Amino acid sequence: MDASKTTDPAHIGRSVTVKGELSGSEDLFIDGQVEGTIELKGNSLTIGPHGQVKANVNAKDVTVQGKLEGNIQASERAELKKTAVAVGDIITQRVAIEEGAYFKGKVDVQREGSKK
Repeated sequence: MDASKTTDPAHIGRSVTVKGELSGSEDLFIDGQVEGTIELKGNSLTIGPHGQVKANVNAKDVTVQGKLEGNIQASERAELKKTAVAVGDIITQRVAIEEGAYFKGKVDVQREGSKK
């Protein structure tokens, strides 16, 4: 049974600081501080409105509401909400940037068959 799709995402709260390599096989919500690398290849990452992340991110879907300094590699979709502050490059198949979001970097939209 695939429990990762039916449970709430793992949560890093506002008062939590993580330094180093973060990896897992479930969805993750970050509202605290993370520095290093984040590997969630088959799962989703959400950086909450209070989240401050300095890391390169590799996940299926990435949603940024807070601050992200680092590159995003999203196998399906990357989304920057209006409260997002993101500095770094994005490689993904689909991208959405809401009006009001701050983004500095380049976007590389990949076609479905051309994954590196």
